[in-house]
Amino acid sequence: MAVSFLTPRVEDLPQTFPIFPLPGALLLPRGRLPLNIFEPRYLAMVEDSLGQGRMFGMIQPNENAPRGEMGPSLYQIGCLGRLSHFSETEDGRFLVTLTGVARFRVSRELPMRRGYRRVEADFAPFVADLGPSRAADLDREALVGALRPYFKVHGIDANWEAIEAMPDDMLVVTLAMLCPFDTAEKQALLEAPTEMDRAADLLALLRMAVHEASGGARPS
Repeated sequence: MAVSFLTPRVEDLPQTFPIFPLPGALLLPRGRLPLNIFEPRYLAMVEDSLGQGRMFGMIQPNENAPRGEMGPSLYQIGCLGRLSHFSETEDGRFLVTLTGVARFRVSRELPMRRGYRRVEADFAPFVADLGPSRAADLDREALVGALRPYFKVHGIDANWEAIEAMPDDMLVVTLAMLCPFDTAEKQALLEAPTEMDRAADLLALLRMAVHEASGGARPS
């Protein structure tokens, strides 16, 4: 079935699809995630995805749960992405960009195919991801104000002109995906109920990191 990515509908999304479990890699709806694919099983996954709707899901392994038969345990919420850019290198790697479509909840894991993992997923809890952005009333001044010392602490050079020009919704998405938060913090950003909740969580994480770097203790 052809899917329009200008106005995607939940009923057009695949119920089953491959997943790429990768710790620390956060994909959010409308975000763009560059990936360097080189493992044989994930090369096979990309090849199969190109012929089957150009979609697969990003999901993080849950390091606090026991390992299962398929491999590391997974968090139950991930994000489906569409291959929006693809190129192949001379040494056989795939350089791809995955654009976030919608979050999903894992209903069950399916048997592996060509070495990669697959799931059956439920998009119903995240239908709002397919609609227009709802990042209203963002305290942009506070967010950028927390971002400057955070980047300084982590030695990150920023293009502040690009940051200032970015719309509110994409600023939150881009920062949540790019900032080097730990796996659990990335997962919390993914699972935030609304875009404003995500913005509030992002602001709190930025401030907490700066506080810890200055010698403060992490709240218990």
